[in-house]
Amino acid sequence: MKYEYDLITIGLGPAGMAVSIMGSQMGLKVCAIEQHKVGGECMNVGCIPSKALLRMAKTRAAFDKLGRMELGDVPKPTVKQPFDRIQSNLDYISEQKTLKMFDKVQMVYQQGPAAFVDPHTVEVAQKRYTAKRIFICVGTRPAVPSFAGIDDIGYLTNENMFNLKTIPASMIITGGGAIACEMAQAFSRLGSQVTMIIRGPRLMWREDRDATDILEATFEREGITILREQKPERFEMRDSQVVMLTDAGQEITAEKLLVAAGRQTKYERLHLDKACVQVDRRGAIIVDKFLRTTHRNIYAVGDCNGYAQLSHAAMHQGMLALMNSMMPRIMRQNYRKFAVPWTVFTEPQISHVGMRESEIKKKGISYEVVRSDYGDYGAAIAEAIDVGFVKAFVSNAGRIYGAHIVGEGSGEMINEWALAVQKKLRIHNIMMLQHSFPTMGFLTKRVGETWMMNRMKSAKLQSMCRFMFRL
Repeated sequence: MKYEYDLITIGLGPAGMAVSIMGSQMGLKVCAIEQHKVGGECMNVGCIPSKALLRMAKTRAAFDKLGRMELGDVPKPTVKQPFDRIQSNLDYISEQKTLKMFDKVQMVYQQGPAAFVDPHTVEVAQKRYTAKRIFICVGTRPAVPSFAGIDDIGYLTNENMFNLKTIPASMIITGGGAIACEMAQAFSRLGSQVTMIIRGPRLMWREDRDATDILEATFEREGITILREQKPERFEMRDSQVVMLTDAGQEITAEKLLVAAGRQTKYERLHLDKACVQVDRRGAIIVDKFLRTTHRNIYAVGDCNGYAQLSHAAMHQGMLALMNSMMPRIMRQNYRKFAVPWTVFTEPQISHVGMRESEIKKKGISYEVVRSDYGDYGAAIAEAIDVGFVKAFVSNAGRIYGAHIVGEGSGEMINEWALAVQKKLRIHNIMMLQHSFPTMGFLTKRVGETWMMNRMKSAKLQSMCRFMFRL
């Protein structure tokens, strides 16, 4: 059968962009369908604008700290209108940079949602498009719990948060994950009085306790209130203010409510059943290790398959899925064999790759914790960024199971550990690599040196070293 296109991508977020641009550069005939904006949630209402807001907040916090040091206890300044500038930068990126990359792609842009007609046909605005292979690259949306009264208060999520005109004087944030923590610190530093409400005993409860303890201590110093082991029981509006009543009997009033309670999948409009594509009980699209759905000519890439809801994971999966679609089976790549690092862009940053300590313990694996603290490093002390640590989980033979980094620059530093985990390098490989000094990355080398020094505590090794030295 002859098809109009070699491939169709549904969605132009990070995953769809990777598939479409790479496919067109390879000489394939590509049709890309996007209902809203190129770049998807990440570019327009997710990681890019949120990092811009965090950068503004960090700069303001630095000036505020400098003012207190030099001028005494000065009033906390406010930044009222950061959103217009952020949107202006996003428009420039989209119009002047991103769209130019699609010059070889047939775009079906902002014409409506896509729906499957059959495994090789997609319909948009009553027009049909056919392709040999189709890549589903749709993302997820914010999950909004059904709290009583929440639909009557005009709540915020990351989808509409950047439509604000000014920084609210006060804000309630439901949730304690990455988005909640980043936005809590950003809005607090930009002048909001922030109250977080979390169901568990601590922020980001799945992550390393040492890391979250540092983050919570920072939040406490910066005036962020955390209501632990509580959940909202009811919301209502009083005198243009949001009022939250918790199941513990507390009543909190704020100007705005931000819901940051996870993600959800909703793919009913795609008519996946017509393409013989199945979803699991969570609503995520089922894929095999090569990212193929339950129909062999259709791939599901990025957030929609539920594996790792991160922009860089989506881009990487897009590349792998496209390569797998044209390779013989023996050359295809299992997407689950690639390390997925991540970073929470609070201050201090929290980054991780590989297995968590809890996972290592659960599997009964013997390991050693090797740690190097920012506070023991002269460069960090001199630069007044001495909060944090690099921690690795390592076998006696030097295998790296995972790593946590908390502190300045951790989002850059974690990539080295990701390569080590993915390539199954040993900790001595890191130790033997020269690291530029005095960067924070030098702390990574120190972890390797610490591991080696721990080996040297062995009486047998010491005896061997003395023997070898005297030869």
